[in-house]
Amino acid sequence: MDSASLPAGTGAVTREPGSYRPGYELVAEQILELIAELDLRPGDRMPTENELATRLGSSRTVVREAVKILSAIGRIRAQKGRGLYVSDDDGMLGSSARWGGFFHPTDLDHVYMLFEFRRVQETAASRLAATRATPAELRAIETAAETCRQGHLTGQASLFDRGDDDFHLGIATASHNSFLVASVREARRLQQQSKAIGLHGTVGGHAEEATQEHAAIFQAIRDGDPEAAAAATALHLDNTLEDYRREIQRRVFG
Repeated sequence: MDSASLPAGTGAVTREPGSYRPGYELVAEQILELIAELDLRPGDRMPTENELATRLGSSRTVVREAVKILSAIGRIRAQKGRGLYVSDDDGMLGSSARWGGFFHPTDLDHVYMLFEFRRVQETAASRLAATRATPAELRAIETAAETCRQGHLTGQASLFDRGDDDFHLGIATASHNSFLVASVREARRLQQQSKAIGLHGTVGGHAEEATQEHAAIFQAIRDGDPEAAAAATALHLDNTLEDYRREIQRRVFG
């Protein structure tokens, strides 16, 4: 694969009639679409669970499960006794809700665009880290890679994810560019939404290769080789995207 291009087949996905997905996943997506349709802004009050159930033609139980997911990933806030609100959690680059307002976590086209964006950010961060990383930052990156590896070896998805987050954010930190740190963090937050809604937080089939790819990225950064670091990062993101593509299509098409 040409390291300058994303994997082929990035066209829109059409769901086949009769394909199965859990109702709360579909309703979670419909709620995000409704927020955009109603042009709700961060801090705006949303329809109640009963109103959402009526509007979306779903049961309140399914809506409640969808709300739990969207609350957990920071897209909405549920305030006891007051109702539901569009999240107003702000990141360093402005409102996270603004970043995610158009993002549909199980839409493959959106996932592709997000990874394309990550590719631009993180290859740049790796190049800079290869020339700017301090010894302490190199140790932090190496420790994160090992945490991720241990998560894979022990089957602990939460440990794998924690190490993966620390690894990528550690490289961004070692770039010594605050804008890269902020953008990498926000893009990974959106990626976690795809995992939470469509993949249930599972460690995908690419996990073993990912730990090897982390090692290659770290080695290039440690060796002070910007181009090798960027190439290893690009390969890692391409392979991770392919893992997401396979899993989302498996869930959509069955």
